[in-house]
Amino acid sequence: MKAVIKAAAVPGLELRTVADPVPAEGEVILKILSTSLCGTDSHIYQWDNWAQQRIHPPRILGHEMYGEIVAVAKGVTTVQVGDRVAAESHVTCGKCFQCRTGNAHVCKNYKIMGIDRDGSFAEYVALPEQVCWKTAPEIPSDLACLQESLGNSVHAVLTEDVTGHTILVTGCGPTGLFAIAVARTAGAATIFATDISEYRLELARRVGADLAFNPQKADPSVILDQTSGEGVDAALEMSGHPTSIHMCFKYVKNAGRVVLFGIPSANVALDVANEIIFKGIRVHGITGRRLFETWYRLGGLFRAGLDIRPILTHTLPLEEFDKGFDLIHSGQCGKVVMIP
Repeated sequence: MKAVIKAAAVPGLELRTVADPVPAEGEVILKILSTSLCGTDSHIYQWDNWAQQRIHPPRILGHEMYGEIVAVAKGVTTVQVGDRVAAESHVTCGKCFQCRTGNAHVCKNYKIMGIDRDGSFAEYVALPEQVCWKTAPEIPSDLACLQESLGNSVHAVLTEDVTGHTILVTGCGPTGLFAIAVARTAGAATIFATDISEYRLELARRVGADLAFNPQKADPSVILDQTSGEGVDAALEMSGHPTSIHMCFKYVKNAGRVVLFGIPSANVALDVANEIIFKGIRVHGITGRRLFETWYRLGGLFRAGLDIRPILTHTLPLEEFDKGFDLIHSGQCGKVVMIP
């Protein structure tokens, strides 16, 4: 089969012909119908410090996927050949304290598809049965692979109720855009969005942002002007940029909440007393999705009318993976999907 591989400890990826995967007991073989690029894949492509410490080539990348099950191994009971499924990228141990207390999304022993085992930038992938997620047939194939990434934003937005609330989203990359769409579908009253890219600010407006602006060109105090001087009920930081992190703490109202999802490239100094304690705010760190609570909520949001179509801006064949990463690095895209 064809596969996109991190073949060596150097920048870039390679398209190679490799052996088809063979399922172990309890696994299935998924024929990939769509797979999407993620910021994590970009780190591996560029071979930055994180990737050098985390990835052990050779490795087939890709952890956001959708496809059709074409083979099942011994012990598989909940899915069958012909089922169309997406996949949870975290393969958890089921034995640690976190797994046994309903917090498997922060399992201490998890393995990630496309990082710790071969992933979906290929024609076929072997998956543990436990990560398969049967997908409603009304969800188009090119959108179905986005569910894993979308789940991050569902978890970030819905850690608490947002109905009738004012929301700030800093960073309008794909997860920020998903967060805006989710918040709008879930009944948020007013959604502010910030980014330095006009391309992505326009996408933010298309998926539901009431006011989307570049904080380097427009005064962020407009948030106070439009919230009677109080600030927002919830601020979602989706970029990891230090300035945006401080913006969230500054413009959230007293007794509000700040959700941190974006990963900073270095340590960020906070004024803990004035930015957190004296404001009496709640801070949520978001990693991944709640397994599988978030997936069920995600399905419900689609049935409630969640529209993420504007966020999918480019669809490419697997062979054009380099073009996909060029788009990500330029910032002139939303989500990029590859079709093997």
